[in-house]
Amino acid sequence: MAESTWLQTRARVPWVARLDPERDARLRELAARFLHEKTISPIGELVLDDVQRCMLAALCCLPLVEFGAQGLHGWSQLIVYPDAFRVNRSHMDAAGVLHEWQDDLIGEAWESGPMILSWADVLADCEDPQAGFCVAAHEMAHKIDVLDGLLDGTPPLPRSWQREWARDFQADYDALAARVDAGEDTPIDGYATEAPEEFFAVATEYHFSDPQLLETEMPAVAAHLRRFYGPSPFATALS
Repeated sequence: MAESTWLQTRARVPWVARLDPERDARLRELAARFLHEKTISPIGELVLDDVQRCMLAALCCLPLVEFGAQGLHGWSQLIVYPDAFRVNRSHMDAAGVLHEWQDDLIGEAWESGPMILSWADVLADCEDPQAGFCVAAHEMAHKIDVLDGLLDGTPPLPRSWQREWARDFQADYDALAARVDAGEDTPIDGYATEAPEEFFAVATEYHFSDPQLLETEMPAVAAHLRRFYGPSPFATALS
């Protein structure tokens, strides 16, 4: 990777710009590996230059600075749409009735397939990095989560830590779900209650983009994510 490409990436991705030199070097190595191993496929008329591809690689690898390159295993393609994209869904209910609908998405991670991102939303995240959103980190959380063979909100961990993680995440998941079910307007996005894996992915977004809110609302979850991901680049607010 050219030095100029990485410097421009640092200038455009606020999370990267705030890393200390040691973590910056680790992320740069991971991003270079990502660019070597993954196919980045822009859709339609979207064209991505070298710096934009490096931005995507850096954002996808940000959750791997502590976890390491094993987080890249199991998939080979990043598909990038210009904007939000539409997918067809179907579900067969218990009565045997097939339900079909369409979802508009800004990101998706297949359990054994590509990761998909909306470029417009990646840029929006970079423009407002402390708004509580980071779609690339969200989808990478799913990719890390499934490495142990189960998409369940618990990534590969030592057994003793896994038990603590499951206990604390379940407690905060249940508490948030109760508030959402009661119609409360919660500080943490209610989408986190869709499933345990979404709770982990949404909490990951807050770790990187609003760690102070996560610490206030869910201190046990915040502590696990600090241990897993390392300190958030925004752990200290911008002056």
